[in-house]
Amino acid sequence: MLRNIYDWTMRLASKRRADYALGAIAFAESSFFPIPPDALLVPMVLANRRKAARLAFLCTIMSVLGGILGYLIGRFLFEGLALPVLAFYGYTDKFESFAAAYNDWGMWILVAGSLTPFPFKLVTIASGATGLNFTLFVVSSLLARGTRFFLVAGLIYAFGPSARDFIERRLALVFTAGLVALMGGFAVLTFLM
Repeated sequence: MLRNIYDWTMRLASKRRADYALGAIAFAESSFFPIPPDALLVPMVLANRRKAARLAFLCTIMSVLGGILGYLIGRFLFEGLALPVLAFYGYTDKFESFAAAYNDWGMWILVAGSLTPFPFKLVTIASGATGLNFTLFVVSSLLARGTRFFLVAGLIYAFGPSARDFIERRLALVFTAGLVALMGGFAVLTFLM
């Protein structure tokens, strides 16, 4: 099953309109979609390493724009839209204590959420809901998300053929490591709250 998903993603990554899908996923992941853009960024860079910087830039810009949507959801639509998202992730009860800590540590939480597999949508919504300074939010998001996506694209660019060979030979291990990293992001969130 993993091999079929991997092969499908690699085929999608080499299509002419894959950039649009990557931009849409990067935008949506920052405000409501559960799948990180790395799932498409990595195979797209593997498929065409010359586009690595452009794809990382696309991910960064679209992720920050999606993050702004998440911020606006948190700021203006918290009760109607953001609260159900937080409830879905099981964080409604802890939000008040989180908001107080967020006001003190918001920029660092934003940077950590931007750089790790931590669900960035939770950070963007929380930033708006707690009233984090908007300019600080945008600048920190640009720097941190840019660092993340350029680092991922740069590593895949630098180790392209060997990275692809490693991923294809050890697909289950790579998938498991990704899941562990994602669960680690949730564990960090639980610890911070």
